[in-house]
Amino acid sequence: MSFAFTLDPLVVVQFVISFVLPVLVGLVTTRVTSGRWKAVLLATLTLVTSLLVELARTIGSGEVYDLGVALFSALPAFVVAVAGHFGLWKPTGVADKAQTVLITAEEG
Repeated sequence: MSFAFTLDPLVVVQFVISFVLPVLVGLVTTRVTSGRWKAVLLATLTLVTSLLVELARTIGSGEVYDLGVALFSALPAFVVAVAGHFGLWKPTGVADKAQTVLITAEEG
């Protein structure tokens, strides 16, 4: 019996992007933007990321674009993004600092 442990580099890239997306959403929104719109923006960016990762996989392998894989992979990517926000970015204050970076840049 043999085992293998492999990671698709594109899956790792998607995971990292999903983890950083909440900070990006914080950078492009303001403090007065409702949580609902931030969630919609995060979900949209996660979906676009999943579609692009599947496109990159398709181009790299020369296979057929699988929309089902792209759409299905958006769900765990969104879960990673939300968990990253509430598990790391918000408790450490990074989320709040991301909101103030854009405001400070506009004032200065």
